Amino acid sequence: MFTAFPQWEWEVPENFNIGVACTDKHLGTDQQNNIAMIVEDDTLGTASITFAELAVKTDQFAQVLRDLGVKPGDRVLIRLPNSLDYPIAFLGAMKTGAISVPTSTLLTAEEVAYLAKDSRAAVLVTDAAAWYGMADALVNTPTLKHVLLSQTAEIKPHPKFNVLDLAACIRAAKPCANPYQTKSNAPAYLVYTSGTTGYPKGVLHAHRALIGRQPASKYWFNYSDNVQDRIMHSGKFNWTYVLGTGLMDPLYLGKTVIVHEGKNDAQKWLDLIQKHQATIFIGVPTIYRQILQKTTTDGSQLPSMRHFMSAGEHLSDEVLAQWHERFGLDIYEAVGMSEFSYYLSQSIYRPIRPGSAGFPQPGHHIKLLNPDTIEPVAVGEEGMICVPETDPGLFLRYWNLDEETLKYKHDGYFFTGDYAKYDADGYIWFLGRKDDIIKSFGYRVSPYEIERVYKGHVDIADCAAIGEEIEKDKLLVVVYVILKPGAKVTPDALLQYGKQHLATYKTPKTVYLANDFPRTKNGKILRKDINSSIAIAKSSR
Repeated sequence: MFTAFPQWEWEVPENFNIGVACTDKHLGTDQQNNIAMIVEDDTLGTASITFAELAVKTDQFAQVLRDLGVKPGDRVLIRLPNSLDYPIAFLGAMKTGAISVPTSTLLTAEEVAYLAKDSRAAVLVTDAAAWYGMADALVNTPTLKHVLLSQTAEIKPHPKFNVLDLAACIRAAKPCANPYQTKSNAPAYLVYTSGTTGYPKGVLHAHRALIGRQPASKYWFNYSDNVQDRIMHSGKFNWTYVLGTGLMDPLYLGKTVIVHEGKNDAQKWLDLIQKHQATIFIGVPTIYRQILQKTTTDGSQLPSMRHFMSAGEHLSDEVLAQWHERFGLDIYEAVGMSEFSYYLSQSIYRPIRPGSAGFPQPGHHIKLLNPDTIEPVAVGEEGMICVPETDPGLFLRYWNLDEETLKYKHDGYFFTGDYAKYDADGYIWFLGRKDDIIKSFGYRVSPYEIERVYKGHVDIADCAAIGEEIEKDKLLVVVYVILKPGAKVTPDALLQYGKQHLATYKTPKTVYLANDFPRTKNGKILRKDINSSIAIAKSSR
């Protein structure tokens, strides 16, 4: 057995604001003139901002919102590519007491419209190119009044919305009022995750969530007290994983973040690590596989690097071994979720046991319970991962879904739906969910969202979306379709239909035509029994 981790003492103040903590905290310190963020954009080039500049810009953005009549608790929808405007908007909205709502640039216009309606957003912050492609889809969002455009050369008036130039508004926002004094338990940001209803589900987090992730800073990250760490993150800010590891967490501790906007290229990550002398790299297993397969760089060419991290899906034993052989360093894996971020992880303090998720981080008193009896399971037995409701990293509630909240938060715990087991040495072995959520390339994809869209096609009688394993630990989203009698639509046409109505990461990579599905006696589709043997035709990728 290993020596127990030290006790973690939570210090959650009554008042706490994420926007202030990630910016103003560093004013008057040695860090204020350090670079907070670097953005490498394939089209726009390199841009950077210091902590002092970020503090000013977020103050100005907060003032822009006040001038527009945005009140504490109002929602600000953010749909931006990786850019300096992202932290300015995300943190600045919280400085004024508003709730930031980060969304993906991969979402279609109709998906953005749904989020705007569900969140009842008052303001949309987006880039000009995206806005002019989605404006018509948003006209029926009753609460949305203001649109702040990034990266625009000109503003085209809109009959419904007050469309403004973000940069010009920020420059004009003087003087700025003091940040809103938020309680640590007050709502801070609202993220959307795949839901079981066929629509994304809003997960509301408090300002204390930033404090709740601090155990990860010590027991997953490997920050140094001797150097100004530079964190190269391969993800997009809209994802909870990246909002934490690539924006809030490092900025709170005064670290430099480097992100990229443009084509995903394996060699690009290595080039950027070299260019900016990154010390920590964060990715998903897909990125690590691509680097191993498509590049020849080894550890000797990345002398600044000392720590690699991964989350989003399981990292295979093969990738872990190959990475260590070529780069001389391990990849430290973590497990998290939209409701609780990353709470299980491997760390430098204990040997990696391939296949294990490591340990619950100190401070997170995770229990493996039998959900029926709410009793702990024995070592080696499978139990549901449950989080005490007192954990400061835990979400507040599901947005507009009180029954859903009560379904998962009761008896003093949040019942995650994820299962795991402990071994005799205290390592936790993550088993995943017993529901139908598909994990593909680091994204969580709900089959219900895909099926809802395809069931809207005039020629489809029924359908079922699943994950198809094409090689070990590599799943692709596919959909099986039963056509209505007489329908002539082709699988290729249905593939294009998905591309038109779903975000890229949700779009099925193959469409299979089938005559029927395996079902229970009650007619419920048995997804686990669906495979290509029932297909009568398929699309060509």
